[in-house]
Amino acid sequence: MSEPQAASKPHLEYETVLSKSSTQIAQFDTHDKTPLQKFQHFLHSSPAAVPLIVLLLSVAIFGTILGTKFFSAFSLTLILQQVAITGIIGAAQSLIILTAGIDLSVGAIMVLSSVIMGQFAVNYGIPAPLAIVCGFVVGALCGYINGILVARVKLPPFIVTLGMWQIVLASNFLYSANETIRSQDLQAKAPLLQLFGENIRIGGAVFTYGVIAMVLLVLALWYVLNRTAWGRHLYAVGDDPDAAELAGVNVKGMLISVYTLSGVICALGGWALIGRIGSVSPTAGQFANIESITAVVIGGLSLFGGRGSILGMLFGALIVGVFQLGLRLIGTDPQWTYMLIGLLIIAAVAIDQWIRKVAG
Repeated sequence: MSEPQAASKPHLEYETVLSKSSTQIAQFDTHDKTPLQKFQHFLHSSPAAVPLIVLLLSVAIFGTILGTKFFSAFSLTLILQQVAITGIIGAAQSLIILTAGIDLSVGAIMVLSSVIMGQFAVNYGIPAPLAIVCGFVVGALCGYINGILVARVKLPPFIVTLGMWQIVLASNFLYSANETIRSQDLQAKAPLLQLFGENIRIGGAVFTYGVIAMVLLVLALWYVLNRTAWGRHLYAVGDDPDAAELAGVNVKGMLISVYTLSGVICALGGWALIGRIGSVSPTAGQFANIESITAVVIGGLSLFGGRGSILGMLFGALIVGVFQLGLRLIGTDPQWTYMLIGLLIIAAVAIDQWIRKVAG
């Protein structure tokens, strides 16, 4: 054997071993997944699937128990009416949670925006359209301040929005003197403020403009989050802000824009709230922040950010609405509703952890 051939033999043997090892690794990586693993990966890629399944099961169970009493067009659309405000505020909360933050001030911003609209239109004589614009400006300003404190001052979102919640709530009561603007006064001076309380009847179904606004808002945000660069950047910031910044995403600008948009959506919720209750009350919507977080968590959005669907939030809100109406029609104590919703929240977080651990 010549010297070059002898020298090349170990090299060829090494390549052969390496090739076999690579083949074994490739075979290991491409082995068939178990049905459980396939299901986990499906849930990871379709975060709205779990709340949709729970929603369909809930409707089926209550429909079986109550029959046409629950399955009537009026009852089903009544659920939509009941969750309209939660759905709108939940949309604002979803944007924040997708960035791995949380906003405890959404309910207070909503109520303050509604009070601004009512006070400006009824007590100051400002035209209703301009008063509504002022309410939106106030909502955007509150969200912008939250965004600045989180993005530039680097304060934790929980602390920032907890403080903003207290500040806005106090400002609301001080400004309104805790007085409610009656429905009659709104009808006489600013009927436009009650727009979202008007309804459209299709057979036995009753759709309010507030319900239509909620559905259109969720669809618009779904498109923005899934079909635009802004939406992809938002998910990137929530998943890993450092990696997003290295990829060229303006993380601070994104956070500020998200919190500002959230404030604008809260103002929309304030306008819809006026239509829902028919008046302007500084004490309305006190639990909107908790209800919005409930809808988001049950809807499968990860509290760690970067994963979830705005449609899941809507399904989460509808699940709560189905339980509330179904248990009320059965005649159970309302406390059972809170208990079951609490169990759903814990289960939703546990499922999210399970999906992240296995599919991640």
